[in-house]
Amino acid sequence: MATHGLSSDCARCFGLCCVLLPFSASAGFGVDKPGGRPCLNLLDDDSCRIHATLREDGWPGCTVFECFGAGQQVSQVTYGGVSWRDPGNPPHRMAEMAAVLTVMRQLHEMLVHLTEVARRSPDPGADVVRAEIEDLTAVDPETLLLADVDGLHERVGRLLAEASARVRRRWAAAQDRTRADLAGRRLAGDHRGWSFRGALLIAADLRAADLHEADLLGADLRDTDVRGCDLSTVLFLTQPQVNAAVGDEATTLPEGLSRPSRWRS
Repeated sequence: MATHGLSSDCARCFGLCCVLLPFSASAGFGVDKPGGRPCLNLLDDDSCRIHATLREDGWPGCTVFECFGAGQQVSQVTYGGVSWRDPGNPPHRMAEMAAVLTVMRQLHEMLVHLTEVARRSPDPGADVVRAEIEDLTAVDPETLLLADVDGLHERVGRLLAEASARVRRRWAAAQDRTRADLAGRRLAGDHRGWSFRGALLIAADLRAADLHEADLLGADLRDTDVRGCDLSTVLFLTQPQVNAAVGDEATTLPEGLSRPSRWRS
């Protein structure tokens, strides 16, 4: 589902998530840090001092986070390759960049889902909105911050719901568990075509579940056990959800998603 430009490329980013975003130790980031302050692990070349040992060093939150390519878009396109480190930046630049990154990440996540719609259940209306969002990702910071992102979310949400219904309509017995609290549950059995949109699946056991064409849009998959699970046909699964789950070499992922390195250990 992630395509070129819609997944993170840290080599082309100025470490924006490590500087602009606030995070807390309780959320798995090692320490509490306000937005606008560089992470203590960020090096002068914008690489991470503990990138290879983040989980071991108490920073699992970093291994889950994904910007969907917003970081390099903001760094290289919105600000034309001028880093937050540049001494010529105006005083408000840091706060502006933080707001821009937040908006850009939302736009890129919408593009990830609309790209999947084009692949799984093409829709001319979705193509129009996707082109509109793509154009918006290339505008100047002021125009971007004035964009009606909430309105776009509503339009994209309807398009995703319609695409999901088209893909899943052949599963007449499928249940709707949208926003259901299924935390810690063992979910063995036939769940083909089910909707788990926004469901709490924290620490749930999906190892024996048949999730063919199930909708996982926005489902909370923190510590969800998907070892050996075939997720290749599920709808709207994203990289952060994959990063938060517990899988292994036998877990099958949808096209374009990457297997976390810890799944191989």
